[in-house]
Amino acid sequence: QVQLVESGGGLVQAGGSLRLSCAASGRTFRSTYYGWFRQAPGKEREFIAAIRWSGGSLYYADSVKGRFTISRDSVKYAVYLQMDSLKPEDTAVYYCAAAYIAGQYEYWGQGTQVTVSS
Repeated sequence: QVQLVESGGGLVQAGGSLRLSCAASGRTFRSTYYGWFRQAPGKEREFIAAIRWSGGSLYYADSVKGRFTISRDSVKYAVYLQMDSLKPEDTAVYYCAAAYIAGQYEYWGQGTQVTVSS
């Protein structure tokens, strides 16, 4: 099992920034990819960004490309999502997830709320 704990959400004005953190523990060797997703009220869960742990390949959704940056800390075994130029439409619960096979996320965190006011 892999345990994921997100933190860093909150309320921010449009144009502001937030940095989300995801601390991974447990059998982390089973996870090759770490990703961020979000789900707004009444909407389906949406892929935001992903990083391959080995090699650091990055993947982004078009909706956040150029504004959000995913990164990792190999020492702390943590994944981060730096969110800049936030918009009200970025308001959602943000989830960290881990996968052994690309696209097949098996482990999920509990989520952290991000609210962007206009």
